[in-house]
Order: sequence, then structure tokens, then C-alpha cells
Amino acid sequence: MDWVKSLKDYNAAKQKDTVGKTEEEKKAEEMEVFTKLYTEMKGPDKKQDKTFSAIPRFYYKLPGEDDVLLQKLREESRAVFLQRRSRELLDNEELQNLWFLLDKHHTPPVVGEDQMINYDDFLKVATEAGAKCKPFFTATIFAKLLQNDPYGRISIMHFFNYVMRKVWLHQTRIGLSLYDVAGQGFLKEADLENYILELIPTLPQLDGLEKSFYSFYVCTAVRKFFFFLDPMRTGKIRIQDILACSFLDDLLELRDEELPKDAQESNWFSAPSALRVYGQYLNLDKDHNGMLSKAELARYGTGTLTEVFLDRVFQECLTYDGEMDYKTYLDFVLAMENRKEPQAQQYFFRLLDVQSRSYLNVFALNFFFRAIQEQMRSHGQEPVSFADVKDEIFDMVKPADPLHITLQDLINSNHGETVISILIDLNGFWTYENREVLMAENNSQDDDHDI
Repeated sequence: MDWVKSLKDYNAAKQKDTVGKTEEEKKAEEMEVFTKLYTEMKGPDKKQDKTFSAIPRFYYKLPGEDDVLLQKLREESRAVFLQRRSRELLDNEELQNLWFLLDKHHTPPVVGEDQMINYDDFLKVATEAGAKCKPFFTATIFAKLLQNDPYGRISIMHFFNYVMRKVWLHQTRIGLSLYDVAGQGFLKEADLENYILELIPTLPQLDGLEKSFYSFYVCTAVRKFFFFLDPMRTGKIRIQDILACSFLDDLLELRDEELPKDAQESNWFSAPSALRVYGQYLNLDKDHNGMLSKAELARYGTGTLTEVFLDRVFQECLTYDGEMDYKTYLDFVLAMENRKEPQAQQYFFRLLDVQSRSYLNVFALNFFFRAIQEQMRSHGQEPVSFADVKDEIFDMVKPADPLHITLQDLINSNHGETVISILIDLNGFWTYENREVLMAENNSQDDDHDI
């Protein structure tokens, strides 16, 4: 390179011209030459370029913990911004007025009980509804809601529900953002806990909960959000993901004072469900120390989980002096009760991957299935051949590599739940082995009901 040659030439000339110069003068000359050559090599300073000043600033460093004034200023500015956004949303009176205008300008003929409106009348409503409603009256939204009406109209009810849903989403986003301490669009576990704790008094279905149970209820509710929306365990969830999933709908469904009993039992966030999960935990905790040992967890469900699998649970999951706390137990329960879901399969895959190779091979399958065979012997049953089970698993999953099953292979196969049950639970394996008999019995029962 030219600059390397220049430095060599300089060093050669320097040897001839060092007489009578101090060490400081020599270093100053060296720095001057180096700076000149470095500047030439790097090119012109970008800050002097005209385009550099035209690029808007897009990164603002968060204030440090010791910079109290900047932190307060940032919090105040965010609060003002969220208040302004909240005022831009339609309130109840404005929504009622919108419904009145839609009803007034509906386009005949009426189809059944559903009133319709065409694009011309749609625009008439837009002019009368006011500035806040303007974003909803676009050709794009009209086209999205257009179905098979022969007159090219949309349902007034569908449009109004669309507006209501949008307003609710914006209100909820603003409400969640108030708990976003960092202001980065994420909620940490403590942020979401505060949100749900303050939400409890607004949910009539939770009126019967004792205040002493609130902390356990909040923990139960928050774990579902983090188990499914933070599978990589980053410790935070995007507000956008919270809004996109159905969990918040399930939680706010508890505002319905007449929610049916079956809907409550199937809703993870309901009082009966939370009490069921916590009650199970207390029943398993035989020594009443507030934690679960491996022997205590072995009684979970039908009590047929293999010892090898339980060993892996306590090796890989967070424990305290070899025992499991309620939060870790909740992750376990969510995985066990949702084995079809990718997040649950990821949870189990980490436990099944005993060699930490990011895939399951014949060794890993055999490692777990031997425990199933041992349980079968202890129950007086003839053990099933591992070779047969191994072939069935690979046939079900059909992995890209015929010798290795990755997590993605397991998810793509749609048989992940079955594979997991075969390897960790004798009852799950028995159900799979006798699936044809059980199916025939179910069909027979259905036929009896029909008669």
C-alpha cells in the first residue's frame, strides 16, 4: 500500500535526520506524519459532506439511572404524548353518534335484519361524523369489509364492530404503554404484574377472590403471557404481541358478569382455573414447605411420568436447593396442558435433547423410552420393542435428516404432542398404543347416544 511505503521512506529519512532533536520532537513529527497519512487513507470527513447534515437523527440514548432529571423529563413527555393519543380516540358519546349517523344513512333494501350502506352514503356519514372518525372512512376499509352484496354495500354492523375493535385496541395499547417503564414498546414481568394487579378490581368475575390470593393470581396470569410470548426467555414481551394474541381477550372476558360456567373453566385467567392450578400445587406439596421436590412432582396428573423425564425437568428448569417453586411449576403445567403448541414443544424439546445437540437421535429416544419399558415391567406388562417405537416416531415426524429430529421437524409434523407423550408418560404411551381400541369404544358410545 502507498501509505505503508510512505512510512518506510519516512523512517529511512528519519535515520539521517535525528541529530540534535529531543525525544518529544521526534514523537511530534511521527504523529504529524501518521495523522496526515491516516487522514488521506480514511478519506474526507463525513461530517463535512452535505448529505450528512440532511440525515435526521434516529437514535436517542436512554438517560442513565443516575440522570434523574432526564428520566423525569422523559416520563413526563411520554405521559403527555399518551394523554394526547387518548384524547384522539372516540369516546362513548361519539360512538353512539356514529351509530346514529350510520343508521340514518343506511342504503335500502334491508337484507334480513342487517342494514347495509353503499360507498356514496358511506362518504356522507364521513362528512357528518367529525374529524376523529375520518381515519375509518377510507376506500381501503370499505373494500376490506365488502362481501357478496349485489348492490356493492357493506354491513353497518360489521363496520361499526370494526371501529369499536380498533378503538379498543388503541385504548388497550395506551393503557399497556403506561406500564412500559423503559418506553421501548416492551413490558417486563414486573410491568405486566402491575397492569394485571390494577386490572383485577375492574373484572367482576374475580370479585370472589381473597386479597391474600391476588399475588398468586397475578403470577398465574402473567406466566401464561410469558410462556407463550417469550419462549426465548428474554424477560420482556412486545406490547404489539400482547395485543395480537387472544390472551388479553380471555382476561377481559372476565368483565362479563354472566359468563357461563364452562367458559370460566376453560379460561386460564378465571378464578376457578387459577384456584384449580394453585390447589393442585398445594396438594402436591406434601411437606408444606411451599416448594415441590421431584418425588412430589411425580404425583402430578395420573402419576405416570417417568423418573428419567422428571430428572431432566429438575436439571434444566430453575430450582432452589433442588426444589421447584410455583412460578417454575406454572411453566411445567402450561407445557403439559398445551402439548400441541410450538412453545410447549420447545419446552419439552430442551428436556429431551439430553446431549444438547439441537436434535433428537436414536440415543435420545432410547434414553427416554427405556424408562417407559421399566414402568411397563413394574406393572406386569410385556415391554414394547424400542426398535418398533423408534420406527413409528420417525415415520410420524418425517424429519429432513432421516437420523435427526429437530424442533422444527417436530412442529411441522403435527405429531409433536404424540411423540412427547410416548417418551415421557406411561399413560400417554398406553393411550397411543391402544388408540384403535379407544377410537372404536368412542364410536360405539356415540352410536348408543344416537339411538
